[in-house]
Amino acid sequence: MNAQVSFRPGVKAGLNVSHFTQTNRTDEKFNSKTDFYAGVFGALKLTKVYTLQPELVYTRQGAEREYFDQDNRRRTEDLDVSYLSIGVANKFTFKSFNFQVGPTIDIKVNDSHKEIAPNSGNPSYYEFNNNPYTGIDFAFFAGVGYDFTKNFGVEARIKKGIIPVNDSWDYDENYTNVVFQVGATYTFDIK
Repeated sequence: MNAQVSFRPGVKAGLNVSHFTQTNRTDEKFNSKTDFYAGVFGALKLTKVYTLQPELVYTRQGAEREYFDQDNRRRTEDLDVSYLSIGVANKFTFKSFNFQVGPTIDIKVNDSHKEIAPNSGNPSYYEFNNNPYTGIDFAFFAGVGYDFTKNFGVEARIKKGIIPVNDSWDYDENYTNVVFQVGATYTFDIK
């Protein structure tokens, strides 16, 4: 028996744990960065088990880069990139559980590239003016969710970008976004 087609808007927010893919270079590594995401969605339930869910989400991502400079001193950079993420989740629901897969187009809205400069024991931040981040990313995600009620649920996703994050760093590495997201959703009842 088919379920009646229905539309329900909702909101979502949660925690991002992000990093850039690792390099083959032995003198640098990327550490994870914790931030947040928040957005809205529209759940279009087409069958009993399938929901098409367009989403518009503000997401703050990035990484912390550790490397050694030409004088063999350890340096650290704080790399932040914020996106407006336009995605479509394909949700498959079985009782209270759901599985989600889909694409996103992430449009850069802000970035920050700060180096933590070591000096006499007190690190200070200075910001680069020529941020090298690409203006757009295309990504895919997969995840799971659980609905406690018809309105409130939780979700966890992994999202992987496929367009290199960096436009013009000093060397030719193609770092991409990797983001683990865990958060809550609230779906509104409309009549």
